[in-house]
Amino acid sequence: MAKKVLVTGADGFIGSHLAEALVEREYDVRAFVLYNSFGSWGWLDTIDPEVRDRLDVFAGDVRDPYGIKTAMEGCNAVLHLAALIAIPYSYHSPATYVATNVNGTLNVVQAARELNVEKVVHTSTSEVYGTAQFVPITEDHPLQGQSPYSASKIGADQIAWSYYASFNTPVAIVRPFNTYGPRQSARAVIPTIITQIASGQRTIKLGALHPTRDFNYVDDTVRGFIAALESEQSVGEVINLGSGFEVSIGDLALLIAEAMGVEIEIETDGERMRPEKSEVERLMASNEKAAALLGWRPEYGSREGLKQGIRETADWFAAGANLAQYKPQIYNV
Repeated sequence: MAKKVLVTGADGFIGSHLAEALVEREYDVRAFVLYNSFGSWGWLDTIDPEVRDRLDVFAGDVRDPYGIKTAMEGCNAVLHLAALIAIPYSYHSPATYVATNVNGTLNVVQAARELNVEKVVHTSTSEVYGTAQFVPITEDHPLQGQSPYSASKIGADQIAWSYYASFNTPVAIVRPFNTYGPRQSARAVIPTIITQIASGQRTIKLGALHPTRDFNYVDDTVRGFIAALESEQSVGEVINLGSGFEVSIGDLALLIAEAMGVEIEIETDGERMRPEKSEVERLMASNEKAAALLGWRPEYGSREGLKQGIRETADWFAAGANLAQYKPQIYNV
C-alpha cells in the first residue's frame, strides 16, 4: 500500500491513536486537524513528541472543499475520520451535523476523485443501524436514522459509496461499533462513568441502563482501519468492526466500578435520557466480514477482553494530568 496518507480528524480520539499507529508502521502521515485560533492540535498535543514531530500537521475544516483538496495533494490514500459525533448535541444543532458529516464527506471523496487517490477509508458508525432488528448485526442490516447524528452518518456513508458506484473512486467504508479507550470524550458512556468515579463520586449519574452495546477497545479499532487501508478486498465494501459481545449500560457501570475497586450506586438522570423513539436499544456486531476480507479479529472481544480494556482505560483517566482535562461534575452534551 502507498505510504503517504492523510488522516482527517487526527486531533480526535480514534484519529490520534490511528495517526500514532501509522507513524509506528513507517507511514508518511499528514494529520488534518480542525483549525482554531489557539493553535491546538487536539490530542496530538499530548502524544510522544518523537511521534508528533514525524507528523505533517495541516489545520483546516472538512466543510471547506478547497482546504481538503490542498491537504490531500500528494497523498496516496485518505482515512476520513473527521465528524461531529455527539448524539445529544445533534438534537438541537442538526444542521452542523449535515454540514460536517455529509458535506464534509462529499468534499473528501470529490477531492479524492479529482486527485486520483488510491484509497479512501471512510468512517461510519454502528448508530446507523438503529435498534437491532436481528443480531448479530451484519452489514446488510437495514439503516435507521434514530437521531440527527445517525441520519447524517447514513447520508455520509451513502455519499462515500456513491462515488465508488458512480466514478469508481476506491472507497472502503469501515463501520466501528462503540469504541472506547484513553482520550475518549466524556460524551461517551465509559469515560462518563470512569471520570465520575475517579473524581471521588460514588453515586454515578447515567441515562438509560437497559440498552446494550458492543464495546471495542481503541487498539482493535485502529488495527481494523489499517487492515482496511492495506487490503485490496475492502474497496467497495462496508465492513463492521465489532467484538460480537454485548453488555447493558447498567452491567457496564458495575464492571467499571469493580475494575476501579469501588462500590457505586447508579442514579438515573433525566437530562441524559434520549427521546424514547431515538434510543438505540440493542447493538451487537457480526465481525465475520472483517475476518474474511481483512483478516481482522478483536483482541479485546469477550467479557474478559472488555474487563482488560476497561482497566487500561481507567488507569489512563485516573492519572491526575489526564483527569484534569475532564469535567465530571457536569453532563457533557
